[in-house]
Amino acid sequence: MSSFWSLQLLVQDGFAAPQQHSILDLVRGSGLVVQAILYLLVLFSVVSWGIIAQKFRQVRRAKRESEKFIEIFWERRNLSSIHDASRELTASPVGQVFRSGYEELVRVSRSKKESSPGDNLTTELGGVENVSRAMKRANSVETTKLEKNCSFLATTASSAPFVGLFGTVWGIMDAFRGLSVTHSSSIQAVAPGIAEALIATAVGLAAAIPALMAYNFLNIAERHFFK
Repeated sequence: MSSFWSLQLLVQDGFAAPQQHSILDLVRGSGLVVQAILYLLVLFSVVSWGIIAQKFRQVRRAKRESEKFIEIFWERRNLSSIHDASRELTASPVGQVFRSGYEELVRVSRSKKESSPGDNLTTELGGVENVSRAMKRANSVETTKLEKNCSFLATTASSAPFVGLFGTVWGIMDAFRGLSVTHSSSIQAVAPGIAEALIATAVGLAAAIPALMAYNFLNIAERHFFK
């Protein structure tokens, strides 16, 4: 009977529940390389969320003012009144393209009045090209505004998972190296190190997923303005 109880105590000691560690404890217990990677990923995530908030405000305002510009465009009867009524809609990409084309058209019309009668045809052909060029240039400027800082989101979405994976691999290497030093084959000896390492992958995915979703949304929004 006594041998039975002794065996039971040994089993209980061998399979005792491991000490629970919080995520913060695991981060503190990780190596310097893993901690540096975690801090880098957190920095990427914070900057990405700041860009996401700023771009969402920009897109929302651009959408609101573009809708207002479309209403003005169909309500007014001439280009001059459309230009004057939409002057304050500076966040509307469509409005900016229209104003650039209109202002170039006004400039061409003035130069046409000052030119000699024989140059009218040349002036008209050149004027059409100038207006088209001005609108394309404005389109390019507005596209650049919408795309500003989106490259950082793309970089975060593509690189953060691999940076986190590198931290995980490094942490697992440390865990098994420590296992060889302690000469222990128990899973309880290596489990905390593996858990610490896996946090890097989780943080990498947490940084990459919102950045990827926001980047795709902003690309769709950009095409919506200029389709």
